[in-house]
Amino acid sequence: MMVLIKLIFAHMAGDFLLQPKSWVEEKERQGVRSLKLYLHGFIHGALVLLLLWDLRYWPVAIAMTILHVLIDVTKIYRQHTEVLAKWFIIDQLLHLLTILIVWGIFFRPELSIGLVLENPLFWIYLTAILFLTVVCGIVIQILLGSWAKSIEPMKEKSLPNAGKYIGILERLLVFMFVVTGHWDAIGFLVAAKSVFRFGDLKDSRDRKITEYILIGTLLSFGIAIVVGVVARAFTAG
Repeated sequence: MMVLIKLIFAHMAGDFLLQPKSWVEEKERQGVRSLKLYLHGFIHGALVLLLLWDLRYWPVAIAMTILHVLIDVTKIYRQHTEVLAKWFIIDQLLHLLTILIVWGIFFRPELSIGLVLENPLFWIYLTAILFLTVVCGIVIQILLGSWAKSIEPMKEKSLPNAGKYIGILERLLVFMFVVTGHWDAIGFLVAAKSVFRFGDLKDSRDRKITEYILIGTLLSFGIAIVVGVVARAFTAG
């Protein structure tokens, strides 16, 4: 497991700490003709050797170098302004996947997927997370559907899907606070968001939006708290 952590550390150091913005810009302009692209890949391989501190692992370093460059090239030629965030996430997930594959091939860790899948905690938390991230948003949308029509003219002032992702994040945070017993943090989140929303109140139409968002927030928080309490009850048993 320590080897895997070192490989991930090497990736983060190479991609974020040791890659200047000018290199990124040159790679995006010149693509495969950019020397910085290959220097960036070489740095990743060198970091792997440095952290593993054993020249016998040179095939690991070469594999990580080649795979990293290939993923970066794919990202460079596939991304554009409208999907920068999407391809950043895809790029990082692909790098993580290749790290796991290289780790599995060269170091053959003794991992049992069966033990994970048979663990009740895995299914309890997975079910809770699925409910809070996907199901809960749809439920709240349906429950508040009649009120949503009254604020329809103001939707253009919001970022696309911003409310959806805010809701997902806040429910996951509340769930995490409940299962870890940090109830005070939940109170801070509720107070901070309530003050922020009502601070924007200016006229009657804004009041409708504020009340709508506050009801949705409290409903979202309440559901997350209940799910967290239920999850704690199951895990305690």
